[in-house]
Amino acid sequence: MRIAIKIFLGIIFIFFLACKDQGLIVKCPDCLAEEPTKAIINVKLDLASVGYETIIKVYEGNIEDSIIYDSFKTTSSSATISVTLNKKYTVTATYYISDNYYVAIDSATPRVKFEKSQCDNPCYFIYDKNIDLRLKYTR
Repeated sequence: MRIAIKIFLGIIFIFFLACKDQGLIVKCPDCLAEEPTKAIINVKLDLASVGYETIIKVYEGNIEDSIIYDSFKTTSSSATISVTLNKKYTVTATYYISDNYYVAIDSATPRVKFEKSQCDNPCYFIYDKNIDLRLKYTR
């Protein structure tokens, strides 16, 4: 009986973590009164590279499609990219640390959801707009 309860609670916990990325849990301060046509992708970059130039490449669709949407260099620990909704974007960050090149890759498909009941007023909420390009491991 206890094992069944633990499994049930574990499934509920996993469901709530998954809901955040799928737009089921709305952050009311991020809501918009009018339906958006563009989204801002928030990109987290590695702090170890701050002060050094990091090359950011944004691809429309998968990286294998080789359709470059944007490319730029930054020395910051974060970046923002203005994109169209409902399209997949793959972003790469190339770091040069200790005489080695490291590449981090992630993707997002910004989508919009109309929310009627979770906030004070009905509003539009953009989800799946965060990309994490921080390095997990370097030698």
